[in-house]
Amino acid sequence: MNYILPLWPAYPEVFMLGVVCVILIADLFISDDNRIITYALTQAALAGCFAVTWATSSAGPTYTFSGMFVDDLMSDVLKLLTYIGVMLLLVYSRAYIAARGMFRGEFFVLVLSATLGMMIMISANHLLTLYLGLELLSLALYALVALQRDSAAATEAAMKYFVLGALASGMLLYGMSMLYGATGTLEITRLAEIILDGGGKDLVLVFALVFIVAGLGFKLGAVPFHMWVPDVYHGAPTAVTLLVGSVPKLAAFAFIMRLLVQGLGAEQLLAEWRQMLIMMAVLSMAIGNITAIAQTNLKRMLAYSTISHMGFLLLGILSGDLNGYSSGMFYVVVYVLMNLGTFGMIMLLSRSGFEAENLDDFRGLNQRSPWYAFMMLLLMFSMAGVPPTVGFYAKLSVLQAVVNAGYLWLAVAAVLFSLIGAFYYLRLVKLMYFDAPQDTTPIAPRADVHALMTLNGLAMLVFGILPEPLMALCLNSIQVSL
Repeated sequence: MNYILPLWPAYPEVFMLGVVCVILIADLFISDDNRIITYALTQAALAGCFAVTWATSSAGPTYTFSGMFVDDLMSDVLKLLTYIGVMLLLVYSRAYIAARGMFRGEFFVLVLSATLGMMIMISANHLLTLYLGLELLSLALYALVALQRDSAAATEAAMKYFVLGALASGMLLYGMSMLYGATGTLEITRLAEIILDGGGKDLVLVFALVFIVAGLGFKLGAVPFHMWVPDVYHGAPTAVTLLVGSVPKLAAFAFIMRLLVQGLGAEQLLAEWRQMLIMMAVLSMAIGNITAIAQTNLKRMLAYSTISHMGFLLLGILSGDLNGYSSGMFYVVVYVLMNLGTFGMIMLLSRSGFEAENLDDFRGLNQRSPWYAFMMLLLMFSMAGVPPTVGFYAKLSVLQAVVNAGYLWLAVAAVLFSLIGAFYYLRLVKLMYFDAPQDTTPIAPRADVHALMTLNGLAMLVFGILPEPLMALCLNSIQVSL
């Protein structure tokens, strides 16, 4: 292991923290009429982080801060995708937040703070660093959900999110403290070595594992820790819902890889957390897909859809091999891309005083705008796993990993639940193409939104026809980093 003193592996985080402070101060001197400057600075900060991360990328794992922080290929890829996701999110949500009085410095600073938390989570090699990143992300999201102070729904959602999030954080912290008590270390790589050598106390490790998996289940929104997801998705402003439900899943995947796979992946513990993940995955796919059928609110439907997708993600992780982990990473990247496009479309159809969050709001979309109806069709087909969209290959790769791990019955169950899930995705397509529109207001977004929405939708088809480059990138980044 190569411990080094220089800070260059953490330059992206240092750069982001400095820019957040600059934007926070600069925003004090920017009037409401010129708030576009704050928006431009935020986008420039993300582009700068992209450049710094690219410039400091490392082929092999490089450690700093006495082994508390790691820079490897997996962290670089996930960070670059995080920046792209947040930049897309800001473009999609610009008109939406401006129409609702949220186009303020607080929104942008909190978004960048949440991004910084994700970056720290992705590169954490120490339990304290991991927890620090998680809390920075969580606290920023709590504030963003409650940013519309005059909205009772948003305030209620923020309170539920905060209380249940604090409970999950407590579980994680308790599990981590038990890990320290059993092994005497907080460093993840050292933790794995001690457990492998038989230096950990088995019973204490199993109890710690239960608390950690419970905390992770909450952060992912997996059953039975899913109760916050529909209420937060529904109550939060759509721009914030998009942030909560998309890019942080990349950081959550890194959290699972660092803690469960790298730290607690020893043979004697693999069987223990695999059993828990199997139960959570099956319940998530069942409850998520079945409950989504009954929803008339699109955001609540997508909330239950998220729960089912997290079940699929867990299938890749529980397979316990390189193929499964790379399939899980491929799945979560595709999921984030699908979610960005879907919620971007909701904000595209929304306007001042009107939230396009019900299924009926999409009736007759093909008559209003055939192009956007086609983009939404590609997104829904991808979420349902219909070929040749990329969602099909994401599910197929996960199912192959599960079958190779010897869980044929689990793959069969996943296919059956996917068929159930296809109903509510295709129902939206039916409303867009075969029903008369209830609203004939013309759809006229800015040029940048139109271009990115088009790229986002077509990416579902392009990556579906040519999935190999993205799959190879995920496989290589996992292979080099583990």
